[in-house]
Amino acid sequence: MTIDARFARPRCPRGLVGTLEEDCHVRSLCATCARPLCIFGLRFGLRRRSASPVSGFRRTPAPNGRVSSLGPGDRLRISVFNREELTGEFTVGTQGLISYPLVGEVEVAGRTVPEFTNQLSEQLRNGFVRDPIVSVEVAQYRPFYILGEVNRPGAYPYSPGMTVMGAVATAGGFTYRANSRRVFIQRPGETGEISYPLTSSTLVQPGETVRIPERLF
Repeated sequence: MTIDARFARPRCPRGLVGTLEEDCHVRSLCATCARPLCIFGLRFGLRRRSASPVSGFRRTPAPNGRVSSLGPGDRLRISVFNREELTGEFTVGTQGLISYPLVGEVEVAGRTVPEFTNQLSEQLRNGFVRDPIVSVEVAQYRPFYILGEVNRPGAYPYSPGMTVMGAVATAGGFTYRANSRRVFIQRPGETGEISYPLTSSTLVQPGETVRIPERLF
């Protein structure tokens, strides 16, 4: 008797799926499938099912502990070579701007120091100073805030490369009620908190609010 190939049960090649258990499972499912191509979809699904779950969102630190961007409250020291009248310290206002000689208001917030340096150089070059050599450094960062289960909650000066553990130490250490495994961080301008593992590699950025929760038991 001749069987039409359209209704023949497809054969599953050995070793296509991987483990013996998965291989047998796919073979039994493929017996009801009209197209061998289903093997690849089943294999993908089983692989997805057997993969270990993601441990959770991990905070990406700024490279080498450097601050990712400037913001309101940062005080900048700006100098222009051979132009004393353009040299001084300027504090970023609540709107993220500084008022700079010749140029006027300059947007700072959200930019890194190199980005702002290039921006200011371009603005000075645009009709004010020929080939300006501009240097920008942060004289003082805006503070960070730490709340919750620490002995001295409040606002503290920020230093580059500060970690959550360093922030806790600055605030007098944990209370006896503290959950020393999790930390909640609220970024400037945002309303919600993000939960992170409390490890020595979790960084704090200027203006952030760190909250140490109370342990449940």
